[in-house]
Amino acid sequence: MTTVDGVVPAERPRPAGPVRARQPLPARIAARAGGGALRIFLVLVALFWLMPSVGLLLSSLRGPQQIAASGWWQVLAQPAQLTWDNYSQLLSNGKVLGSLLTTAAITVPATLLVVVIGSLAGYAFAWLDFPGRDGWFLVVVGLLVVPVQVALIPVAKLFGAVGLFETTAGVILFHTAFGLPFAVFLLRNFFAEIPRELLEAARLDGAGELRLFTRVVLPLGGPAIASLGIFQFLWVWNDMLVALIFADSGHPPITVALQQEVRQFGNNIDVLAPGAFLSMVVPLIVFFAFQRQFVSGVMAGAVK
Repeated sequence: MTTVDGVVPAERPRPAGPVRARQPLPARIAARAGGGALRIFLVLVALFWLMPSVGLLLSSLRGPQQIAASGWWQVLAQPAQLTWDNYSQLLSNGKVLGSLLTTAAITVPATLLVVVIGSLAGYAFAWLDFPGRDGWFLVVVGLLVVPVQVALIPVAKLFGAVGLFETTAGVILFHTAFGLPFAVFLLRNFFAEIPRELLEAARLDGAGELRLFTRVVLPLGGPAIASLGIFQFLWVWNDMLVALIFADSGHPPITVALQQEVRQFGNNIDVLAPGAFLSMVVPLIVFFAFQRQFVSGVMAGAVK
């Protein structure tokens, strides 16, 4: 290339080696922060998040006198305070143990019903053609914004008329009804991302809708179903409002039973501390047991 005067301009020097594309600013910040400083920060956040659980555990292993005199951190300097007497008294308290069984009897069916019905409805809204499908799905989406408090009085009157008020079955039905809109919405969106060619190939091989659902859709939707099960289990296990209104007052769940212990025996900390820890440790065990499936479901939904 020459100019008008016939002078050849000097070429710019090219960098040796392959040219690397400039990364975006968030990617560069994440790459630089991925060292020891970020790990230390995450460890500190995890310790801060676990501190209430650790404090409750140590308080449940101390006597009532030590709990009233000082904080739980005194155990670090005086580990001789730790004792299993509180849990021995808890095991001898039939009301608290019965409330744990009642909570399990409510949580497990409510979780299974939401997962099963939500999976079937999500598959129907995603891949079956029926009249009014889009309209009914909009109704399901609209039910997501209905708060629980709005339905307490009408449902209480309905349960009282049909004989379900203050029964375990009534609490299960209430949690199932209010858990289904989110379940259908979540699983329908997840199932809709399954390649259509995969389903059509299974239909060409002679698979019916039920076999297609059980053999193809459910295995592919395992992470989303696991995430839904964890959410539903945690919500029902930790619920107190619905249980306080609709559960049997003679056999209440653990949340209501602990509230009654506080109201009747305000200084009964030797029962309240271990009971509260047991009611909290069960959801933690469930979460950590299905942590991999939960993360897979969240990441899959984020990518899709």
